Amino acid sequence: MFKRTAFTKEARVAYLLIMPAALLICAIAIWPVLRSFWISLYDIRLNDPTKSEIHAEYALNMEKYTETMPILLRILGAEAAEGGAVKDRLEPLRQRAEEMKNELEADPAFKARYEKIDRLLFDFQPVPEELKYFELDRELALKLRTELGEMLQILKQVKEEGLMKRPDDPIGLIGALMGTFMEPNFVGLGHYKRFIADPRLWQSIGNTSLFTVCAVSMEMLFGLLIALLINRSFRGRGLVRAAVLIPWATPTAISAMMWQFLYDGQNGVIARLFTEIGLISEMSTLLSTKAGAMFSIVFADTWKTAPFVALLLLAGLQTISGSMYEAAQVDGATRWKQFVHITLPSLKTTFLVALMFRTLDAFRVFDLIYVLTGGGPANSTESISIYAYKTMFAELDFGAGSALSVIVFLCIAIICMIFVKLLGADMVSKRGG
Repeated sequence: MFKRTAFTKEARVAYLLIMPAALLICAIAIWPVLRSFWISLYDIRLNDPTKSEIHAEYALNMEKYTETMPILLRILGAEAAEGGAVKDRLEPLRQRAEEMKNELEADPAFKARYEKIDRLLFDFQPVPEELKYFELDRELALKLRTELGEMLQILKQVKEEGLMKRPDDPIGLIGALMGTFMEPNFVGLGHYKRFIADPRLWQSIGNTSLFTVCAVSMEMLFGLLIALLINRSFRGRGLVRAAVLIPWATPTAISAMMWQFLYDGQNGVIARLFTEIGLISEMSTLLSTKAGAMFSIVFADTWKTAPFVALLLLAGLQTISGSMYEAAQVDGATRWKQFVHITLPSLKTTFLVALMFRTLDAFRVFDLIYVLTGGGPANSTESISIYAYKTMFAELDFGAGSALSVIVFLCIAIICMIFVKLLGADMVSKRGG
């Protein structure tokens, strides 16, 4: 009983000690993902004024309404004052617009908000965000918007008949007034359903997976070779170690720009070299074809990141006791057998850690591809991160872009769980041994 109580106290103390770290992880890692997921539930588009913010209910943009409605009434009145046939057509429209204004202002809260915003606009002062939108009843919002649509059609007919002096003014104002009615932009999981059936998403995931497998395989291979080389004792080893780390220390964007010049179809040194040795048929092949572009980014990423893998594996090599190699040599083991039976098993955990870091980093690749190929040609090198960036910042579709960001997170989380399970199994097997 005493042991159980002591264990419970120790467990509580342990949980208290890790609580700050857990809170920090939630603040840095979990909260942005939850925020992105929340945004992905809405259709938010910065290039559409009616969907530029989250709207859970029908609402009216009071600032634009206050600016637009008085001008519309004044212009319709001025055109109707011309008399004749145009008065018979426009006066009913002006009266309907006046009735719409009165119907909205029948609500005391709406009228007070309207007068307050009108004073702010008259004094050339900004309208606070908390005053900008006024929630409306769904039926009222749909009714008023339908009436505005009918008025717009009548004005277009009047324009075709040539009865108005400046028909585009009221037509544009009614169009702007229709844009002041905000509909709820909650779509739930609609973005995710759309992307599941989107071939471009699966192509980007395929491109990302292909890049990850090829790049990480090459980096682990060359990283191991470099680590074995610089782990040996030779003159100038310190200088070689420092020189090897230069590609990894170079910023990725700078590396991508450098390789872009080297791959250039007219003056690129690497493109010329590959052409001379027969690896490619033309210098322009590297960046203008699908296979060439993928090879180019894999080659550039291997050059940059293999030193990082070498550094991790070198740390693992230096933990292997030299007495094990001496004993194996006494037993007559060749260098190959020493490598297979001593070096590789001893490096297993370090190798898995390096593999995990590089896989996670490669799967979320962005800057290298963005600078080097931009995802082209024909989206053949577009990674899922590039797709999310283009959707969010090029198309200004923040709802869909946030959904893609969540998909990237889920993919990386799955990869993390796989590697954590592998590392955990490796640690358990070592303890059992």
